[in-house]
Amino acid sequence: MTIQTPISMAPGALDLMMPMHVVVDANDKIAHVGPTLAKVHPGRNLEGLNFFDVFELRRPRKVDGLAELCGKAGAKFYLRLRDPDSTPITASATGLAAEQGVLVNLSFGIAVIDAVARFNLAGSDFAATDLTLEMLYLVEAKSAAMEESRQLNERLHGAKAEAELQAMSDTLTGLNNRRALDVMTSRVLARGQPFTLMHLDLDFFKQVNDTLGHAAGDMVLKEVAKVLLDVTRGDDVVARVGGDEFVILFKGLTERKRLESIAGRLIERLEVPIAVDDGNKARISASIGMVTSRHYNDISIKQMMHDADVALYTSKDRGRAQYTMYSSELDALLAERLEDGSEAASR
Repeated sequence: MTIQTPISMAPGALDLMMPMHVVVDANDKIAHVGPTLAKVHPGRNLEGLNFFDVFELRRPRKVDGLAELCGKAGAKFYLRLRDPDSTPITASATGLAAEQGVLVNLSFGIAVIDAVARFNLAGSDFAATDLTLEMLYLVEAKSAAMEESRQLNERLHGAKAEAELQAMSDTLTGLNNRRALDVMTSRVLARGQPFTLMHLDLDFFKQVNDTLGHAAGDMVLKEVAKVLLDVTRGDDVVARVGGDEFVILFKGLTERKRLESIAGRLIERLEVPIAVDDGNKARISASIGMVTSRHYNDISIKQMMHDADVALYTSKDRGRAQYTMYSSELDALLAERLEDGSEAASR
């Protein structure tokens, strides 16, 4: 087959205009390698190797050397790099002047994006007029836009998480607030998991505010929060639901002896004087009411909170610094005390 009209071009010009090319002699030996192709084979000298030892011919399958592929100007043929990934290559060939051999221009075709990443290539590794550059610029722009979008989403997600955390937290103590407690109790109830609610109210806290000031009262509340977190388990929910009122949700814990032991330790710890400003010490205690979900056939969080309040009121009535587990008998006792108090007030 006749080779088309040959051309002459200096190697430097070839490297600039076709950075991914090879010049092959009449025996199909590689005589010159463009800089991009050399970068694809780092540390390996391709010059002197047979062209078909570096590239596997895919289509057409049977040819008598590269010269046969030069028979038609612009005709494409398809190769694979003999590398671990069998990288696809598209090629065209033309004859050079004065029997200088065959010039083969190469491109990565549809594998260009993978090839750029695989061989650590950049825009400078392609001819200025190569459409590959446009594709790379588009990919880089898309990647930059996607990265900016990802970072923005992360910032928005972080801001949302922070806002949700603040909405569910008590600003003074860092404990959960009533809203968080409502969410957690609803989840436990939905899962059918047994649980206990412990309502704790500080004794003598008003005297701290009245005698030592509200700043001292804030310090006391912060120390109380530390004690509650220290005595309870990691997955228990500790919430501040009022000025000096706290509720603890014990997930999966309804054993009376264990609950009474925890309540006793809490009262004991909270009776330790708390140092505040100017060397003063605040002295408080705590009254506790408890109720377990096993007490009910049809569980209502609202009813459980009410019953925990009844148990708490009973602890207060017994002289404070007490804990009481709710039972149905407490309702009758509370009603009698309230009635007695009303009659005394009327007299």
